[in-house]
This record gives sequence, structure tokens and C-alpha cells, in this order.
Amino acid sequence: MFYRPQDGHGLPHNPFNAIVTPRPIGWISSRAPDGTNNLAPYSFFNAVAYVPPQVMFSSTSSKPDQDGTKDSVANIAATGVFCVNIVEFAMRDAMNVTSGSVGKEVDEFETAGLTSIECETIPCARVAGAPASLECKLTQIVDLPGQSNRLVLGEVVGVHMRDDCIRDGRFDITTFKPLTRLGYRDYSQVSELFELKRPDD
Repeated sequence: MFYRPQDGHGLPHNPFNAIVTPRPIGWISSRAPDGTNNLAPYSFFNAVAYVPPQVMFSSTSSKPDQDGTKDSVANIAATGVFCVNIVEFAMRDAMNVTSGSVGKEVDEFETAGLTSIECETIPCARVAGAPASLECKLTQIVDLPGQSNRLVLGEVVGVHMRDDCIRDGRFDITTFKPLTRLGYRDYSQVSELFELKRPDD
């Protein structure tokens, strides 16, 4: 089949997210100006550059208590920093709890029963025990076409890796099985790897 998004797809559920899969999940922690910690998962997330290392995530909806956006974007715009926590399969239920829509005064670390720990280079909390966390300084927020669509870009200024995830000098994702987002309400975990060498290697 073929469809133009502006005309609709005619299916019971939007297939777009199922087509662009799997997607890594950025578990974004931020802090409001009043000191309230926030934690929320975003599946429109990825790394975008090596030197300096940079990441992005996008927020595509808004909340009544934030002016046309969500807590993460509002906090980052105000403070200029955020942290990306990598989600392991074992933390899937806690991650799901933090996806709920709650008031901006709510600390999702507490709601999900997670321990927060201070970052090293930025004034922000991170998820204690996460396989990896990326401390980021905001570089820009881009307004995208559509209502409440905002792209957040940041430079990674600090990297945490859990010691048991490093094997033979490599960050081994099979030690924690990263959670990935698929379409609809579907998720998966990465547990098997294979290697392909480029023709010029």
C-alpha cells in the first residue's frame, strides 16, 4: 500500500512508529528551576555526532501545566542541562512508570522507586545503577513543524558506564540487554550481536 500522511493511512493504528524500528530509548532526567527532579523516556532519541559527542531527542506533545511543551523540554530550556540514562531490560517496569503524565511538581524518581544520584559535570540527577548515563549541555532546541514538536540537541560532557558492562575493553550491551521501542505498545531487547566489516576495513 501507499499513503500520504496528510491524507491518512486507513489502518486501525498509525504504522509510522512500527516502520522506523527499533529505536533506542533516551531516559531523560532533568531538573526544574525549583529543584524538582524529572525523569521521562523518549523513543525519538539517538546519537548524532562523534566529536564532540552529541545526542538528540524530540518531544511531541504538551501538558496543561507547561506552556505548550512537556516537563523535560521546559526544564532543559530553563537550566541548559540534561542527562540521558540508558534503559536496560531489567528496568523496563520502572521506565514505564515514568512515562505517565503527572504534574510538574512530581519527582518521577520517587514515583518509580528509583534512586537518584548527582551528575559529575552538570546540576542534574541521573538514574543510579543505569548501564550508562550521558551528562549533556544543551546546544539548541529546534521548533519542528506541527504542534508541540521540539527537537533538543545536547553535547555530551560526561559519560558514566557501569563497571560490569565493560568486558575486554568494550562496552558490552549483552551484559544488560538494552530496551528498544518498536511500534504501537511494543518493545524489544537486544541480546544477540553479529559483526560486519566494511569493505575498506
